[in-house]
Amino acid sequence: MIDVQPSKKEVQEVSSIAKEIISKIKIKDAKAVLGGSGAKNTWLPGKKEIDIYVKFNYKKYKDKSDKLSELVYPKIKKTFKKVQKLHGSRDYFQVFKDNFTIEIIPILDIKKADEAKNITDISQLHVDYVKKHAKLANEIRLAKTFAKAQEVYGAESYIRGFSGYVLELLVINYGGFKKLVNTASKWKELTVIGKKEDVANLNYSKKVSPLILIDPVQSSRNAAAALSDEMYNKFIGVCKNYSKKASDDYFHPKKHSFKSDHNSILLEVKPKSGKQDVVGAKLLKAFEHIKRKLEENDFKIKDSKWHWNKIALFSYELESSILDEFKEVKGPPVNLQHHLKEFEKKHGKIYTKNGFAYAKVRRNFTHARNLIKSIVFERDILDRVSKISLN
Repeated sequence: MIDVQPSKKEVQEVSSIAKEIISKIKIKDAKAVLGGSGAKNTWLPGKKEIDIYVKFNYKKYKDKSDKLSELVYPKIKKTFKKVQKLHGSRDYFQVFKDNFTIEIIPILDIKKADEAKNITDISQLHVDYVKKHAKLANEIRLAKTFAKAQEVYGAESYIRGFSGYVLELLVINYGGFKKLVNTASKWKELTVIGKKEDVANLNYSKKVSPLILIDPVQSSRNAAAALSDEMYNKFIGVCKNYSKKASDDYFHPKKHSFKSDHNSILLEVKPKSGKQDVVGAKLLKAFEHIKRKLEENDFKIKDSKWHWNKIALFSYELESSILDEFKEVKGPPVNLQHHLKEFEKKHGKIYTKNGFAYAKVRRNFTHARNLIKSIVFERDILDRVSKISLN
């Protein structure tokens, strides 16, 4: 089985940086602690991100939940050279050290989920729950590595896959990585994990995902609510294949190959800067906008895909990149004289076939590349990417 444990050097480096950052955050009635996968000990080798929770005294700040970010910002602004504010359900911050991105997240120090004033307040409870199952840490790492390699990892809106926390809960629920994979390979159209009464009490909007996974620290929440049917079914498929023939290959990212021939469109896209989830969502919308424009202009798409790693690649494989100058447009039945006259008025010369009127209409674009050159200057594209070029 593949080794998924961070090296001793990595562990020491992360620990040292976290301790240094924590020691510099001094706020009255608040305590900075290591959070996220770092605190759970479920982080993967090579990860350059560290979460720090700034936990505010619950009694003193439960009625000032919306002020926590304002209390943190001026303190860390004085301490760190570069601080980036990110907007979320509650604003949080990024600082940088030795190629690491450290996220500083203000939360209330709660003991139970119903004390939370903001969704981020639950974060520490998630940490505490996973830490109770410390013996499964490497099993969780296997699941995360597997999901990443199979490109079903991440709950961001442009991915809608399995979040790290969902994978942690699944491994804990089934008791290990292999047990998860073997069970998931048999999942049906809908999988429900949790007490019946908790599932019944969920809001309808939290039941639409193919996997309903009751959060053990917050029974009113489906932890897998963001999961799409596509990612769910893809995960089942790869689990089936792995169950039949296990291989370390499943833990290594696939090399992406994009066709580059006369019937394929390959675009190189430089994304805008910003929060990863927001940038990714913009890239996805740009990708889908181009796809829609190709289809609206009669270019039939056999396959389309995109991949993002610093620079994004958009690929559209067409049945043909060149179309006839004219296309046939079907009109009304010939016995509907009023509609027939309107059709003739609009298109000029018409002809009949099988009881219907038809006309030949000149296409705006007969070459897909010319259409693409026009699309990339549209506002819907320029608002979402920094630069886009046709290979």
